[in-house]
Amino acid sequence: MVSLDRFDTFKAVVEAGSLTAAADLLGQTRAVVSFNIKRLEAELGVTLLTRNTRRLALTEAGERFYLHCLSMLEAAQLAIDEARSEHTELKGTLRITTTVEYALAKVVPALELFRDLHRDLKVQLSTSSTHADLISERFDVALRLGRVVDSSHRAVQLSTFAILPVASPAFVASVAPIDSVHALEQTPWLEHGRVGELSITHVGRATTQPYQPNPARARIKADNSSVLRAFALTGQGVAILPDWLIEDDLRTGRLIHLLPEWQLTRQGVYALYPDTRHLPLKVRVFIDFMKHQGAL
Repeated sequence: MVSLDRFDTFKAVVEAGSLTAAADLLGQTRAVVSFNIKRLEAELGVTLLTRNTRRLALTEAGERFYLHCLSMLEAAQLAIDEARSEHTELKGTLRITTTVEYALAKVVPALELFRDLHRDLKVQLSTSSTHADLISERFDVALRLGRVVDSSHRAVQLSTFAILPVASPAFVASVAPIDSVHALEQTPWLEHGRVGELSITHVGRATTQPYQPNPARARIKADNSSVLRAFALTGQGVAILPDWLIEDDLRTGRLIHLLPEWQLTRQGVYALYPDTRHLPLKVRVFIDFMKHQGAL
């Protein structure tokens, strides 16, 4: 009988693109991964992968087997999850990825509560300013902010948050008065690489218009809100930052909320997970927990 462990090894090799990368993902040696692939091919009586010094490629039989392999592993995991669902404690490992600043501000406090409820479930949290590949890097769920653009995954909105135009008191004192949306758009600013088009709405009049900062006035561009916050604190320009990141700065006066009578487009917090037929129990429980908490 063919071991499901070899199915998982084969899946990892295909998705990682090499024996070495698969070994790193599985926490095994390259020799063990190679041995299991050879044993799987011998037990099936077919060649699944063609190999040369530079890359691996699926044979025609390998392509068909890979699709069946996914279904079988998913069915096996579903059976395990359903068996465990009768118990209040989950087991195994939940692999999560998100940004560094959101992890520190929101996910770590949430996981403290979540782990109290499910002490037998291990959690592996990875942080990065880039978007991880859930499939090849074997993550169960990604917590992403802003807008969801990856249609290959399922997404559940957990909550929303405000983004605020802010600057240091020294910077505000050094520029022309920022007393209108137009003045704000013309002020030197700090650009976030992943914030898309925005609109701005006047709270009292409920009027909405596009928010279009002058591209020529962008002093610095970064892909990390914490980095932009640091630049804003040193008086480098106006930054648009999440409210949960700058609460202390606003309270202590290190940053000033500009044009508070205007509100920029609220951003979403989303849980993304691979588009599989059955959602693993550990992922469903975590998403339900985060949604109930309102992503804190």
